[in-house]
Amino acid sequence: MTRSFRFQLALRATIVAAVGLAALSAVTVITLKALLDRELNSSILNVASIQAASLADGPGGAMHFHEWELSADEAASVRDLIRYAQVWSDDGRSLLRSQYMTSDLPTDSDALVLASAGELVWAEQEFEGSSVRTLFYPLERMGAQHEAHVLQVAAPLGARDEMLGRAGYFLVLLTVVLAGATFAGSWWLASSAVRPIHAVIDQAEEIRAGSLGRGIQAYADTVEYRRLVEVLNTMLARIQSAFETQRRFAADASHELRSPLTAMRGEIEIALRRDRDQDEYRRVLRSTLEEVVRLTSITEDLLTLARSDAGAMHPRLESADAAAVVLSIAERLRPRAVAKGVSLKVDADKAAVAVFDTGLLGQVAWNLMDNALKFTPTGGRVEVSIVEKNGSVVLTVKDSGPGLGEIEPATVFERFYRADSARSHGSEAGGTGLGLAIVKAVAEAHGGRATAENLPEGGARFSVHLPSAPSIEQADDS
Repeated sequence: MTRSFRFQLALRATIVAAVGLAALSAVTVITLKALLDRELNSSILNVASIQAASLADGPGGAMHFHEWELSADEAASVRDLIRYAQVWSDDGRSLLRSQYMTSDLPTDSDALVLASAGELVWAEQEFEGSSVRTLFYPLERMGAQHEAHVLQVAAPLGARDEMLGRAGYFLVLLTVVLAGATFAGSWWLASSAVRPIHAVIDQAEEIRAGSLGRGIQAYADTVEYRRLVEVLNTMLARIQSAFETQRRFAADASHELRSPLTAMRGEIEIALRRDRDQDEYRRVLRSTLEEVVRLTSITEDLLTLARSDAGAMHPRLESADAAAVVLSIAERLRPRAVAKGVSLKVDADKAAVAVFDTGLLGQVAWNLMDNALKFTPTGGRVEVSIVEKNGSVVLTVKDSGPGLGEIEPATVFERFYRADSARSHGSEAGGTGLGLAIVKAVAEAHGGRATAENLPEGGARFSVHLPSAPSIEQADDS
């Protein structure tokens, strides 16, 4: 069951406050009782000492109490202040009691024995329907003639119990009031605390695809919520960037797919306007086949990048010779280099053995060398090297073309990127614009990276760094 944060915070704060106040109240009552009992014991002991001295002063050993002379009404009005006194023999016989007592105090044979032995014995008893605090006082302290006598002094506990009851009632009432105030205060505090969250949620719900750049402004100046707002705005910025990338990608893909389809449709429509000879039909079919091949290449490249975006590009890792893969691709492209008059040189380190996906590495090598051959003019050179360095296998492709120009090197790895006129002039440029994007995606799928840079002497250098031993996570994915 979903519960309100405000209610949970208020309830927990109230429970903590109530438990704390209850514990404090219990300690207060216990302490107050101890203080009252100490004062009462002191009063009873003083009365016992005075009455014991009065009993010992009687002529000829006669015993009598020192008592107030009160009327019956006066005695009733000071009932809680009266201290009852009675003298017992060690065998439990009543010898003397206060004048205002109509019955004997409750006795205790064990207490009489202990008091006769000289000990002070305390007890709480019931007398005439009320609780009393009792002291059994040994009269042997007053002389040998009282060795077998015990003085019992009792004081009513009604005043003490009434005071403890009032204190307890007040503390219970105070606990209830403060617990209620705590709940109300906690509810208000929680409401104030979650109010910014509701404001953030309201602004977040208003954001649509076309307003991602607006971000969230609510409580951005509050220290406690600043990080939350910053994280949300950063996330929105990433979403906007991904959205714009996908939008451009869809637009570029549509354009790339429309061009060959338009060319195919135009040639087929022209061919169908009138009868043609076989050679003309063959020319149209060859041209259409070229466009189909181009469409197939674009579609395969788009599928590869879509798998990369979806996190479904899982390299099939195996230990293999990276140099052999690169040399194989170079040999397939060598006739093209010879036909164009470009020198293609490969420097392969025979020790470049690593764990990678041979098919994907071949695709990387093909795209890099194909890109270099496109932009290298006749009489130029393309240099390829594959070496193992610092725990990585590094594939490098350099060309003597016009270089990358003034653009940011990372830009060339964007999808459907088209080289500027300086780099395209005199080249075979005109591919899908997805080759280098695939190179970057494959490198990152292996836990590596792809870089591009201009060379001081002219031309460009592309490098792909692949770890010799991929991480456990990548190996599991395979």
